[in-house]
Amino acid sequence: MNTYPYPIIDFHVHLFPDRMFDAIWKSFVKDYGWDVMYHLYYKECIAYLKERGVEKIVYSNYAHKEGVAKHLNDWNLKVLDEQDNVYCFGAYHPDDDIATVEDFITHPKVLGFKLQLLVQKFYPYDTRLSPLYELVQHYKKRILMHVGTGPVGNEFVGIGGFKKLLRQYPDIPVTIAHMGAYEYDEFLELLDDYPHLMMDTAFVFLPDYEGAFHKDPEVLEKYQDRILYGSDFPNIIFPRELEIETLMKYGLSKTTLENILYNNGNRIIRQIVNDDR
Repeated sequence: MNTYPYPIIDFHVHLFPDRMFDAIWKSFVKDYGWDVMYHLYYKECIAYLKERGVEKIVYSNYAHKEGVAKHLNDWNLKVLDEQDNVYCFGAYHPDDDIATVEDFITHPKVLGFKLQLLVQKFYPYDTRLSPLYELVQHYKKRILMHVGTGPVGNEFVGIGGFKKLLRQYPDIPVTIAHMGAYEYDEFLELLDDYPHLMMDTAFVFLPDYEGAFHKDPEVLEKYQDRILYGSDFPNIIFPRELEIETLMKYGLSKTTLENILYNNGNRIIRQIVNDDR
């Protein structure tokens, strides 16, 4: 049951096959000292969110090495056909042949692909990604990209590499995960010049987190049409409701909250799913 006064679309959920979830959760403990709060497998995740009033779920997964994406995307198709109001950013690795995703991208509930540069360890401007970017633009779909330096970083993430990508593909439709943390201002400035960019809120609206989005509410009002609510569920180390409650304490207008929590996500889904191509 949704206890908030607004409908919700969660645009940043993680779903993996059970064994991969187990491996990811173990790596979080080993690499970062994080024990996620919700050890829920994919059916449990979907049920948990829907029971709490999430109307539509957009999830993603990613391939950490060559040859994994095909297995993940076959599993994604099964989930999409099995679950109502669930959509997906599928997996891709630049060492895989682009032919492996040419059929996958045509599924109406596939919104595009997830690139997790921190984990996959390649630059956003890597020329091996050119076939993927061209395919995504051809089908008018999107890229969900973890490209910021938070909550941890490495050489493959950051504003510099992303700007280099935009010089090559100025019209690339990218959703910047985590509001571009920690380079919030630099990524927000891009929204003025690149109309196909969006951002999501996952993991950054936390009152006691040092690297959280502690910006003036006017910034959210200004870009209210370009921000998507996302939870990062279930791979979070705090209660899922905390980010929604933090957003609602910003004193934002009713229109801005509705846009972030629901309208922007619904617009993107309708544009992609109802496209005639």
